[in-house]
Amino acid sequence: MYELALQIPLINMEVEAFVLLLITALAGGAFGAAVGALPGFILTGFVVFLGEGVAILERNLGGVEGIPAGEIATGITGVIGFGAITGPHIVFAGGVAASAYAGKKYPEMGSTEGYHFGKDITYAFGTKPDILAVGAAFGVLGVLLNQVAAGLGMPFDTIAMAVFVSALIARLVFSYPLIGSPAGSGYLDMSPFERGEERTETDGGVERVRPATEPWLPHQYKWPGVTVIGLVGGILGAYIWIQTGSFFLGYGLSAISLLFLNLGVEKIPVTHHITLLGSSGAAIGAAIGGPVVALLVGGVFGLLSGLAGEVTQRVFYSHSGTHVDPPAMAILVMTILIGVLYLAGILPSSAYLGL
Repeated sequence: MYELALQIPLINMEVEAFVLLLITALAGGAFGAAVGALPGFILTGFVVFLGEGVAILERNLGGVEGIPAGEIATGITGVIGFGAITGPHIVFAGGVAASAYAGKKYPEMGSTEGYHFGKDITYAFGTKPDILAVGAAFGVLGVLLNQVAAGLGMPFDTIAMAVFVSALIARLVFSYPLIGSPAGSGYLDMSPFERGEERTETDGGVERVRPATEPWLPHQYKWPGVTVIGLVGGILGAYIWIQTGSFFLGYGLSAISLLFLNLGVEKIPVTHHITLLGSSGAAIGAAIGGPVVALLVGGVFGLLSGLAGEVTQRVFYSHSGTHVDPPAMAILVMTILIGVLYLAGILPSSAYLGL
């Protein structure tokens, strides 16, 4: 009875472990605000890459004496990489919320031209206490969203869901339009950006000239290019899974590659939602046929995830003033699809969802 009293409903964690997670998430979210959302997520990539590398080594060695097989890698990938230190729902979401807050509270920090400052996920806010407090609060929000959804056994990637929902909540809290109004013929129309149309608005007394429509990645929004990079990234993610059995190694590599984008290298594609679904598709394809089938199915899943990211960015990102993450939305959409089809008996595997 005493042990049951220490369990938190839905979350299925002991109180002490949950308090430990919440306090760490406060620091993790604040850290995301301090270093910036994108730099924080790049660190996620490095940690996940390390964790998956150790996991592959463990599998090849058959475990380490005195340590249960997989426990070291779980500690790196799960507890740190996707946990309270660099979990995207904490460090990245905290940084996104910090940028949303600063876009209203400190608009003078950003340029008076270009995308709204609330979308600048590369900006590191250093040690400004109120901004770090916002990051900390949203770090805790990310933990709560993820733990409750996971506790309910939701058949999708609960971390991706938490990143998405957290960003929408930040818009509401800091008085941004939830989706915004399109400047063109509809939410999917990016032609105002292509024509160079602009709009002027005032935030915190600062007048800002913005593109009328703001595609998430100016170098990665046209349908042919998104289709090609989706297929390419999906095949690469599938090959990594075929050779290593890791769902997240390709994801980690893709996240690390964003270091170059953060440093200003032009036209670096964003692909972690593509390689992750490529690996997932490979696992599904492998349950149907051999390695070639797995590779091709992975390519298709990567392509679909790339397109899902583009569709969702055109709806949720381009017409308001803060960052709502298209890769997280794509992963959420694709894993809902995988989860539902698996539970319906249509797909032979749920990939990394473990249903």
